Amino acid sequence: MKRALLILALCFACVRATAGTADSSGQQKYAALDSLMHQYLAAIQHGSIDSKMQESDFMIGAAADSAVRRHIALALFDHYKEAPVMGDEAVAIHIFDKWFATKAIAMRSEFDEMDARLFADFNRHSLIGMQAARIKLLKPCGGKKTIPEEGAAALLWFHDTSCGKCKMEAKVLPDILAKVDYPLNFYAVYAGQSKKEWRAFRRNFRIPQKNVRLVHLWDPEIESDYLSLYGVISTPKLYLTAPDGTIIGRRLEPESLAQMIPILRAIVNNKE
Repeated sequence: MKRALLILALCFACVRATAGTADSSGQQKYAALDSLMHQYLAAIQHGSIDSKMQESDFMIGAAADSAVRRHIALALFDHYKEAPVMGDEAVAIHIFDKWFATKAIAMRSEFDEMDARLFADFNRHSLIGMQAARIKLLKPCGGKKTIPEEGAAALLWFHDTSCGKCKMEAKVLPDILAKVDYPLNFYAVYAGQSKKEWRAFRRNFRIPQKNVRLVHLWDPEIESDYLSLYGVISTPKLYLTAPDGTIIGRRLEPESLAQMIPILRAIVNNKE
């Protein structure tokens, strides 16, 4: 009932925004609409990704006025691009593909459209529920390895020795992974170019948990296309996959990884 009332209120807000005076600023004109959209998005926050896509399309398509429709589409894209719920990036990609890439609605500028397209293309292959892309990377002593390997849960960590946040994560990850009491492959993928720095990092980075198998890899020539397949525009990037290769965690922070460990345990135990 609450959501139904919010939808009705949104419809009225759209009408009011359409009837705004010519000298009204955009902020004033859409203030009521934005407030109701914020409430509505909070109300559906824990819904499924598919339902969020459908309701986004409904809100955008329900606006008869093109300026209001554009405002709603941009607001929804911005909201889901910086998704408060892991996995909701898929909704932003859906909105871009359906409304902006097709030119049904114009982005704010050519630069914004390019940025949105980059976001969509660098995230569309690694969404929650997808099969993780299998990439072939180089081992420290030569030879190649394809990851994630079949049949085992995996943590993919894309890092760089010159990245301050990566250094912080390198300090806390061993303690977090000490709680893993099931088989887990930890792929530490170096995204830099310095063999010397990478060698020093490998020498000092240890995971003292026997259930966690640490594998160091890199791809200096980017032959695997891991940048776009896993959205590694910057480092660090953390992905968690189930034994069947399904992505169950993406763009994880150390805190959210710690919360995912018991969830993955249940998945692994169920598989067994």
